[in-house]
Amino acid sequence: MSQVKVQEERNFRDKVATIGDDGKRIWVYPQQPKGKLYTARTWLSIIYLFVFFALPFVKVDGHPFMMINVLKRKFILFGQIFWPQDFFIFGLGLVVFIVFVALFTVVFGRVFCGWACPQTIFMEMVFRKVEYWIEGDAVHQKKLDKAPWDTDKIIKRGGKWILFWGISFIISNAFLAYIIGIDELRTIIRGPFIEHIGGFGILLLFTTVFFFVYLRLREQVCTTICPYGRMQGVLLDRDSIIVAYDHERGEKRGKFNKKEERTIGDCIDCEQCVKVCPTGIDIRNGTQLECVNCTACIDVCNHMMKAVGLPQGLIRYASENNITQKKKFRFTARMKAYTIVMCLLLGLEGYLLMSRTDVGISILKTPGQLFQKQPNNQLSNLYNYRLLNKTFKDKKLEFKPENFKGTIKIVGDEQLIVPKEASASGSMFIYLDEKDIVKRKTPLTIAVYEDGKKIKLVSTSFLGPFNGN
Repeated sequence: MSQVKVQEERNFRDKVATIGDDGKRIWVYPQQPKGKLYTARTWLSIIYLFVFFALPFVKVDGHPFMMINVLKRKFILFGQIFWPQDFFIFGLGLVVFIVFVALFTVVFGRVFCGWACPQTIFMEMVFRKVEYWIEGDAVHQKKLDKAPWDTDKIIKRGGKWILFWGISFIISNAFLAYIIGIDELRTIIRGPFIEHIGGFGILLLFTTVFFFVYLRLREQVCTTICPYGRMQGVLLDRDSIIVAYDHERGEKRGKFNKKEERTIGDCIDCEQCVKVCPTGIDIRNGTQLECVNCTACIDVCNHMMKAVGLPQGLIRYASENNITQKKKFRFTARMKAYTIVMCLLLGLEGYLLMSRTDVGISILKTPGQLFQKQPNNQLSNLYNYRLLNKTFKDKKLEFKPENFKGTIKIVGDEQLIVPKEASASGSMFIYLDEKDIVKRKTPLTIAVYEDGKKIKLVSTSFLGPFNGN
């Protein structure tokens, strides 16, 4: 092994594989992967893409199944509508997701990145396939880059750019449908351009961003922008299952010679695992932040091992302890701790979702108002109420005393009708007999009914005359 290669292997952790010593980017030309795992990823990606593009068209009772409208602060998840008042539930859901990703990383490394991350799926399973189809494999792409701008290069590059832009436009439409809803998106597309300049501007912006990301930025999203790779140093340990090179079996490396009996390691130093890597790393150097666990190196290594008659699995899913100590997978204390936290958060999230009411209700005593004396030895307090209908149907509500004998009278309309996806507010009086008031502030509980069914209890207080207690 040359002195230069030894030095490179020692210094690989000090720099990103796609950045040269001069600070300039090293463009990655990965060979097209083939193998069982790549085929499995392809089928999974097909399902993933189908769900992604189909979901905006799915409706429940005429409303989107999934929509995240940040502008209107309206979120619809699995057919259930959430408003800013429910944002703590949504926020906790994000925390649960982050903990889940962390737990998954502790156990299985960056499997999410290689198999489920939208960036990887769109890059490797959509745009990269288009590039292979138009420009050919890595060798042909390199030649095309160095070739002069003749007719062949103009046609291939122009065709690729047009297709990339078209795919980016389709993706941007899908993303916008998740934000504003498919019906509003149809209105923007079909309506007069002059009336929807803002909508078309957003579509153009999204398209340009996606086009730039998948044409030029590519793996740099994973290696320099996304913080997930840097989290590995905190989350991974020697028991985490990752895409790993079995250095115990593979070293010392050496070229394969079928005429000689092999007395060194099984790695034949073909460097196919490097050539096929979409982030340009050498997996034989160990765990690196650039590795997204795409398993392309596993497929190509297994193919080469089979070709030379050596056992497969030189690169495989394994932990460092699996390789060095020949230990089987074990559920460590840290994994158990993450699991406990995950279960607790899931339990809390489930409780909040089950206890969430369809109507948000607040009843507050009108500021600055004292009690009023009424006929028949009664006192009254004035209250302000606010109702938020979180559903897609109108709600007819009614207030009734729960823990006190008294009367509730709504100012204005007797019926409380809250329109769908809207709020209603107003005032009401509560009347109590003087003999029932024994404190300056009497705690009250008001029951809220919908169609004769009690849906919520609201607490407030009644301000009465001061009697020394």
